[in-house]
Order: sequence, then C-alpha cells, then structure tokens
Amino acid sequence: MRILVVSDSHGNDGMLFRAHQQAGPVDVIIHTGDGELDAQLLEETLGETVLRVAGNCDHGSSAPRELLITLADRRILITHGDRYLVKSGLEQLLSYGKQHDADVILFGHTHLALSEQRDGIQLFNPGTLWGRAPFLSYGILELTPQQIRATIHQLE
Repeated sequence: MRILVVSDSHGNDGMLFRAHQQAGPVDVIIHTGDGELDAQLLEETLGETVLRVAGNCDHGSSAPRELLITLADRRILITHGDRYLVKSGLEQLLSYGKQHDADVILFGHTHLALSEQRDGIQLFNPGTLWGRAPFLSYGILELTPQQIRATIHQLE
C-alpha cells in the first residue's frame, strides 16, 4: 500500500496539488493538519477520500484532532502533534503511540520533515507545504507485510 502523507499546507492548496501530482499513484492520502480546507478541496477535486485531522490552526474544524486507523494490518496514529508538544521533543507523542500499540505515528506541526524508528514505532512527519521551512516536502509511506518504509520527498 502506498500512502501520500502531507501536513501544514496552511492555505497553500497549490503546493498540495503539486505534491499529489509529483507523488504519482497512491492508494490513500493523509493530511496531518493545519490545512483542513486544502485537504477538503483536494478531496472534492479528486473525488477521493482524504483522511485528515485538525491542527492547531484549523479553527472551527469539524475534523477529529486524531485518528487511529488500520491500513495493511498496521496500526497508524494520525495527529497534528501540537497536543504532544512535538516542538520540544517526541517523548510524549511516542509514549501515547505506545499506549495505543501504534506501528506508525504520523504528525506535523514542526514544519520539519522527519522519518525515524524509535522503540519499534515509525515516527513520520512529512514536513510542510508552506513557505517557512528549509524546504517544502511531502512523504510517502509504503506498507508491505515485510516492512514499513517512510520517505521524505522535496517538492519540486
């Protein structure tokens, strides 16, 4: 299963559409917050479901603040990350993921791309699609029975 993971588009729907195009075919699209309206526009335009959570800048959103889903027999926690103080470290987020037996934790908020394994959990932040970061990026999460592969891609 191939999943496009995006975050922090902050109204920059043009970059969101560019990331989708650059990513190529995917089975699922996930937006980890701070761009719910962008995710909604992408969903309406493509006619495909975009799984999404609300970020701290998605004021008045009806989207959940987090989701715990299963894809390809993997438990995936999706959150924006602000509630777990991810700008100060990942310990709270990792602890919460462990409590929910997550295999993967998808988050945003920091605007800094990250892909690393900790304590058997894949932590994955696709970075940002908005102009205040070293570079604009999205992520591709690939789930197979043998592995979890999470890669960061710079937006061209």
